[in-house]
Amino acid sequence: MPAKDLYHQTVCNALIDDGWTITDDPLILKIGARSVFVDLGAERLIAAERGSEKIAIEIKSFLSASLVSDLENAWGQFFMYARALEKREPDRILYLAVTQETFNTIFQEPIGQLLLEEPGFHLVVFDAKTEKIAEWKP
Repeated sequence: MPAKDLYHQTVCNALIDDGWTITDDPLILKIGARSVFVDLGAERLIAAERGSEKIAIEIKSFLSASLVSDLENAWGQFFMYARALEKREPDRILYLAVTQETFNTIFQEPIGQLLLEEPGFHLVVFDAKTEKIAEWKP
């Protein structure tokens, strides 16, 4: 099983504070003979409707020497996991979780905007210090 991201517990705390219940830590998706490990699965009851809203969260720290390399890795991993979710848990929406600092740097540049404009991409931005969700970007 892969190591947990530096901000794993921070994102867990932020999601719980935002009304989510962590259902899977990690969320394991079996594809053929192999498995992929999405960092978190979470669920929130919808008060106005019956049922629940389900998400999966992949957390990325963007701490390497190259933000572009981190972006490339996150992009590839996100869409591989999104495709696996479509096949195994189509009712779950995948989000990439990044810090406010990461969002304010690489995602404000043209190269980061490419990912934000990608169809099917979802982002959750969290404040690492307060352990709160800053914004959801569908």
